[in-house]
Amino acid sequence: MDGAILKGLRVIEASAFVAAPLGGMTLAQLGAEVIRIDGLQGGLDYRRWPVSDDGTSLFWAGLNKSKRSVCLDLGSPQGRELARALIVAPGEDAGILLTNLPPRGWLDYEALRTERQDLIQLTVQGDRSGGSAVDYTVNPRLGLPYLTGPQATEGAVNHVLPAWDLITGQMAALGLLAAERQRRRQGTGQHVKLALEDVALAVMAHLGFLAEAQNGQQRQRYGNDLFGAFGRDFLTGDGERIMVVGLTLKQWRNLCEATGIVEQVRLLETRLGVDLSLEGERFRAREELAALIAPWVAARTLAQLREAFDSCSVCWSRYQSVSQLLHEDPACSEANPMFRQLDQPGIGPVLSPAIPLRFDEQRLPAQPAPRLGADTEAVLTELLGLSCAEVGRLHDQGVVRCA
Repeated sequence: MDGAILKGLRVIEASAFVAAPLGGMTLAQLGAEVIRIDGLQGGLDYRRWPVSDDGTSLFWAGLNKSKRSVCLDLGSPQGRELARALIVAPGEDAGILLTNLPPRGWLDYEALRTERQDLIQLTVQGDRSGGSAVDYTVNPRLGLPYLTGPQATEGAVNHVLPAWDLITGQMAALGLLAAERQRRRQGTGQHVKLALEDVALAVMAHLGFLAEAQNGQQRQRYGNDLFGAFGRDFLTGDGERIMVVGLTLKQWRNLCEATGIVEQVRLLETRLGVDLSLEGERFRAREELAALIAPWVAARTLAQLREAFDSCSVCWSRYQSVSQLLHEDPACSEANPMFRQLDQPGIGPVLSPAIPLRFDEQRLPAQPAPRLGADTEAVLTELLGLSCAEVGRLHDQGVVRCA
């Protein structure tokens, strides 16, 4: 087993930003042939920050690993026709399109379907009506910026992680695989639509936020406290900040044992008339519990805490910067088999992950993102039967770009 679980599957991708490119990369890192189609100068996200000193997008390189790149003049009839031909190219494991661009013109499902009846197209949308939406506009509607940040904060606090994009990207990959399985069984294609807005709304319901509000409860800000159980940050004696969590009963007991507060907790239970083996009661008593733990943490260095916590299997973590993560944390290094240093074209050495999934402890190694147009000639000759001379003429006419 070589980790190429999806070997033979071919997906055409026309996308930008996070969700759709992440879905395509997920499939590519599982062994599918994912061919990204862009305009001659790259897509909307080709210069997206963060960038290197010379303006090369680290973002684009990060979300397009293991793919092939084809560049066409999508403003010309010839370029659009080539794009359509790639999408509907024959093959039992082909005829699959992933996009978050408007499904019209050369991406119109009904028009494409006239050329390939079993076409599978998954279109990632912003809102459920097909309008524009991103995490930074979806989150305010969900109320999350009013739950994020210190308790005394007034107004909204945005979150920097594009959570809905990330979930949508994984769901896009899942949706394509589900549709492909149905096609294998029934021989039919379909146009699957996946809205960022709907993903976010579904997760809000899954996690109980909507039921909580429906029950007449208004969630408040709790800063760095873990809602519904015990967990918060503390300062160590040498000025480091750590997070400790007692969500499960085992985690809580391990924390009490490591910090030596077992008897104090029993006394606290008696005084408050509560059972702190219940996670909700630990949340209610979080200030009293923190008062027991904080002095113990403050009297010890990070190294001492690590030894004490790890020996008792405490659930905890040190707060660290991204730079510290990269340079000091073995999990974010080649000591972790998921990572390896790649020579990313246009950037240089980059620590890059393979897919986190492990199948029988094997996976495909990480591969760099392609140079823009690096595979144009090969793809057009392989899939459309064009000769090298024909591709050369198209290049000279400005219809295609070959790296």
